[in-house]
Amino acid sequence: GVFTKSPSTISCCLPCTTMSSNIEDFPVFDLAQYLNDGMPSDVCKQMAHELHEKGLLIVKDPRVDHTENDKFINMMEKYFEQPDDKKMKDARPDIFYQLGATPANTERAKSHCEKFTKYEQEDKPATECPPGADPKWRWFHRIGARPASSKFMQLNADAVVPEGFPEWTNVMDRWGGLIMGTVYTVAEMAALGMGLEKEAFASQLQFGPHLLAPTASDLSRWGSAGTVFASYHYDLNFLTIHGRSRFPGLFVWTRSGKKVLVKVPLGCLLLQAGKQFEWMTGGEVLAGFHEVVVVPETLKQIEAAKANNESLWRISSTLFSHIASDNTLQVLDKFKTEENAKKYPPTLAGDYVRAELEAIGLAKKDGEK
Repeated sequence: GVFTKSPSTISCCLPCTTMSSNIEDFPVFDLAQYLNDGMPSDVCKQMAHELHEKGLLIVKDPRVDHTENDKFINMMEKYFEQPDDKKMKDARPDIFYQLGATPANTERAKSHCEKFTKYEQEDKPATECPPGADPKWRWFHRIGARPASSKFMQLNADAVVPEGFPEWTNVMDRWGGLIMGTVYTVAEMAALGMGLEKEAFASQLQFGPHLLAPTASDLSRWGSAGTVFASYHYDLNFLTIHGRSRFPGLFVWTRSGKKVLVKVPLGCLLLQAGKQFEWMTGGEVLAGFHEVVVVPETLKQIEAAKANNESLWRISSTLFSHIASDNTLQVLDKFKTEENAKKYPPTLAGDYVRAELEAIGLAKKDGEK
């Protein structure tokens, strides 16, 4: 494999701020060096190694102004504090909720019960078996250029803009555009670290149906310890990137099945591999499983927010980057074996996404009412 040896941690991996003890073994990659001189280096190899072992990266990107994340979260809190019936006007079930609002209790994760029964007790998720519907709302806003034509127009429709938010499009496009830039850079660095052409992943992301996809969880209603907002699941896209949320509670699982509570340091971004990344690497990088749960750290933050009269909606600052819908998902030659070519057969990215949306209850199968 490409990842036999872990390179020693490199000087570019500077913590943004001190990190909590349970995620100290996640180095922070500062992208500045790569952006300045573009030379492939040990940093790219280390990044590839982290993706292989953990499916997760923490990065610092000098181009990303985190006050834009604050503006974005402030606006999202204001939107989700509106009455439900007002928000329902922004739901688009006819396009599988792939733009606008998705109401609470709509998304239901696939069942992965067999997978986590094998985990040690301390690594088991809080998710029930089989999982119930998630009590979180979501918003989808399209980021980046759309294809001129596509077989999958529902996945490539125009944005929904709610009433009463004149700044909406600017705030969404600005924050989404900044972190999408980070995704492209990480995609290049990971490719170089795996011994591929720099553009091996990045070129496939051009015209992808990328979505700024914040989740919104009402902690005034669902703020008791152990409540699961997002059941144990993997993401169906290429790479997911998160800015910092105001309330902790995101758990991730490494390749070896270890469960870790993630705290994104100030000024940093978190990336996690999705299923399209797994597909293209034939499983050298696995889609990272994760769930979002109310933990003691969340409860502490709820008390602090109440004391300061701040919003109790937990907004995730999330973007899903996607391979373009009309491109074929297939194992890249470098990773191809007889076995993984069967497991990950060539499939149009749009067909794959549609099948996954049906599986989690967002899209109806053809002929279903």
